[in-house]
Amino acid sequence: MNNSVRIILFSLALGIVCSALLAGINVVTAPYRASNEKAEEVRNILAALDVPIAADASQEQLVGAFDTQVKEKKLGDLQVYAYTPQGGSAVAGYAIPFTGAGLWGPVSGVIALEPDLRTIRGVRFFKQEETPGLGGEISAPWFQKQFNGKQIVSPKGEPGFRVLKPEAPTGPNSVDGITGATMTSNRVETMLTNVARDIFKETGSNGN
Repeated sequence: MNNSVRIILFSLALGIVCSALLAGINVVTAPYRASNEKAEEVRNILAALDVPIAADASQEQLVGAFDTQVKEKKLGDLQVYAYTPQGGSAVAGYAIPFTGAGLWGPVSGVIALEPDLRTIRGVRFFKQEETPGLGGEISAPWFQKQFNGKQIVSPKGEPGFRVLKPEAPTGPNSVDGITGATMTSNRVETMLTNVARDIFKETGSNGN
């Protein structure tokens, strides 16, 4: 057997061993990755709903707060999370997860609404692949805070949301977009408008 054949066989064997190791690591770590992803989603749902949570809360604390204060609920065909503060009896807000196409990949987020299902409590974009410093700013606090108190319907009562050019005059159902990230801003507008239409369809113009 010449050296070339030995090298090829060694490379094949090494590749098989490495592939097996990676597959094994993937299987072993899968539950931890799933747990981390769930904790991140829960953290963002709680943040959008403005549920009081310590910044350094552990995964167990996050899940505990979620399980005791947030319940899944159906509004027609729409799956939402209803938030009832601990010790209270009335729903203080609803969270609706959403996904959509960003410029470079899928975007996952959550929008939280007041009990009227029209006024925004908070918005979080927690999974995205947009350009850092440009479209990636949709995850920045300054961008997300703009949505607080806005409406998902126009002054005429039509469902929809607008993400406008930066520093353009904004209204009750619009916010400033991101400089240099027009396409990402447009896609965020589409995602939130779709959510608004879904809610409007399931609840009607007078809310719940």
